[in-house]
Formats: sequence, C-alpha cells, structure tokens
Amino acid sequence: MNTKRMSCAAVLALAAGTAQAQELLFAPGEDARFNWESFDSFSETDLSGEVLTITGPWTGADKDLVESVLAYFEAATGATVNYSGSDSFEQDVVIAAQAGSPPDIAVFPQPGLAADMAQRGYLAPLGADTAEWVRSNYAAGDSWVDLGTYADAEGQEALFGFFYKVDLKSLVWYVPDNFDEAGYDIPQTMEELKDLTVTIAAEGGTPWCIGLGSAAATGWPATDWVEDLMLRTQPPEVYDAWVANEMPFDDPRVIAAIEEFGWFARNDDFVAGGAANVATTDFRDSPAGLFSFPPECYMHRQASFIPTFFPEGAEMGLDVDFFYFPAYAGKDLGTPVLGAGTLWAIMQDSPAARAFVEFLKTPIAHEVWMAQSGFLTPYKAANPQAYATDSLRAQGEILTNATTFRFDGSDLMPGEIGADAFWKGMVAYTTGEGAEAVAEDIQARWDALR
Repeated sequence: MNTKRMSCAAVLALAAGTAQAQELLFAPGEDARFNWESFDSFSETDLSGEVLTITGPWTGADKDLVESVLAYFEAATGATVNYSGSDSFEQDVVIAAQAGSPPDIAVFPQPGLAADMAQRGYLAPLGADTAEWVRSNYAAGDSWVDLGTYADAEGQEALFGFFYKVDLKSLVWYVPDNFDEAGYDIPQTMEELKDLTVTIAAEGGTPWCIGLGSAAATGWPATDWVEDLMLRTQPPEVYDAWVANEMPFDDPRVIAAIEEFGWFARNDDFVAGGAANVATTDFRDSPAGLFSFPPECYMHRQASFIPTFFPEGAEMGLDVDFFYFPAYAGKDLGTPVLGAGTLWAIMQDSPAARAFVEFLKTPIAHEVWMAQSGFLTPYKAANPQAYATDSLRAQGEILTNATTFRFDGSDLMPGEIGADAFWKGMVAYTTGEGAEAVAEDIQARWDALR
C-alpha cells in the first residue's frame, strides 16, 4: 500500500476536485471538538482509484449521516466509496453473498446474522490486532470483542464484527421539575431506586408508567426489563448462557429476574392505572403520564429512542431528562449496560476494506457523526464534547462508564422465542401468571425447536 503525506489544505483540495467525493461537513482544522490529527495521520494512506462498496440498513436521513462520515475516508485516501442502504438489508445481503456478488463491507444491524454469515464462510476475520485494539480502546472492550467474535466455517472463532453506532436501553426517564418539587434525588443504586419507588407510592404518587402494548409485538418492553435485571442480578456469562439457551429459560436465576420485573410492574400502587393496565397500554403512549399535571407517574424505563413519543416541544434536559438504570450496590457486578448496535464486517477482502476498518479506529470517524444526531460510541478516545447535545453526551458517558455491555437478548434468541414466546410469556406474567410457569412454557417452546 502506497503512502502520501497531505496537509489539511491538500485534503480539502482533493475533496473539492474529486467528482465522487462528498463535501466535508466540518472543515478540517476549523473546529477544536474534532481530532484532526487522527484525520491528518490517516491521510497518509493512498487508495487513489480504488472503489469500495458498502451495504447497510441505513436509508433516508441515516444514509445522509453515514455518507457524511464516509466522505472523510474518501478525502483522506482518494478512494471512492459507494454506499447503498436497504430496508430489506438482511435478505439482500444473503442473496448477494449466495450469488457471489457481496459488497466489500456490510453493516449488520445485529450480531445474529453476522454470526451466521461468518459460519457460512462469507466474512473475513478482522485479525487479533483489531481485537486487541477494541479491548483497549472501547469501554467494556471485552464485551465488544465477544459480541463480534464468531465461529468460521471450520468452527474456529475469530473477530468478524467491528461495532460502530450503539443504541442505549438502560435508561430511566423523568421530569426534573417533578423530582425537584417532590424533593426526590436521582437514585445511584438499584437499592435506592427501589426505596424511591416505595417512597413515591407512600406519599400518594405513582412511581412508574409501564406499557407493553405494541400490536403484534406486544410484550417486548418487558423483555428489555428482564434483560436489564438479568445483567444486574447475575454475571454476564450467566446472561450469555441464558441467551444461548445453554442455561434453560426456567433456571431459578431467570425466574428471579422475571420476578424482579414483577416487583415493579405487578404492584397496583407502583404503576399508573394499576398492574392490570400495564399489558394493555401502548408503549408509545406510556410515557405520557410523566408530562401530565399533576404527574400520573414519576419514572419511565425505556431506550434512547423514546423521546420520539414525548409531547411536541419537550426540551431535553429541561422538560424531561434521564438517568442510568442503576446496578445493585450489594451485588458487585459493576455498571452493566443493555443496548443494541450496528457492526461492520468485511465480505470481500482487499487493502481498501482493511484500510476502512483502520479508519473506524480513528476518533474523527466517530466524532463527525457524534456532532450530528442519533449516534453513540463506546470509543474512549472520541471527544465527548463533539456530541451535538448534552443529552447525547450524557448517554455517551453512560456507555464509556460501562463495565459490561450486552446486546438485547431477545434479538439474539431464535425468532420463535425472542420475538414470540418471550413477548407473549411476559404479557401472561404481567397479567397474573406465575413466573415459573411462564419460564417453563418458554423453555418448552425452545425444546421443540431442537
């Protein structure tokens, strides 16, 4: 691979003069939030004339956002990057691989399909050096290596996936004015969160709004609760064994996590509308009680996407805010985080594809998207001041403070379990069925798949 040395000015000239290159959104050297040194250093890589094809799930506004990042790779290296997004990515990428015409790089929205593609020989391993880089540079680095490591066609495990753009689920939403007026402090531990729940109810308020309704997907919000509580009551390796069904669903440790959810959701005094209302309230409507006067509830546990369903004009940090769904002080399990995220994998190996993975290791590759919207990263060297809002910055800090990260468990389970039996079982439990019976039914469904 040839090298070239370019100043920021020369890079800008190249970007302006290359027909395929998109205009750089942030001019190199002009904004102190960005690590321009990492961009300048990467500009030593010469890929002039190379074309890199990338396929992923991002369309619309997200396509524009990822292309704004890819423009910096083009400008630094002289390569042309052709990105195509698809709403049916999962089907399209399999068809392309089977036809012998895969993209150079694919962006997978979750590890399950990537693991299957690696086992079928469609992905190239990223190498031990990249695995070590992730361990050293990502918060909870071992977690990210584990999530991107799969068996190949010969059964040998290797790192195939590089995680980039993460979604956060371990959040509790609240209205600061309501907390201030009532004199409530942000709980720092699960013990304090439970004490606050009891206190709010004892003072005549309702602690929680919880809604499981989601048409054919009704029940999924409860699976997130259980997954978060598994990570707060058991070591991560137990969570992994549960998700893979190496430990049965009706193991007492899983039943205990379900009952922990029940402590919150099956108490009429703890949830808006009473426990019977939880299963029938649409998840999109469930946070509305935070904003009523007087408040119908004080807290709502949900992922980082939920502000989409807040009242129009609700200002983050003022009208509504969030805190980390805390861990138990007495269990010594660190600060686990539940979430999701996308991972990049090489499907056609080449110097350009390898160079792109190296580009993902630069702070600038993260900071450009951080400075816009909808992007979180566990990369410790990326400047948190690059985040576009205080809310994104605070969520990013939760990620970089995590000691363990685990992917949404139901998304990793077989569809008949994670997207059916688990959802339905949590509705049955929330409406009165026992946790043990629910767990036994889910395990029976899993056994029937074998």
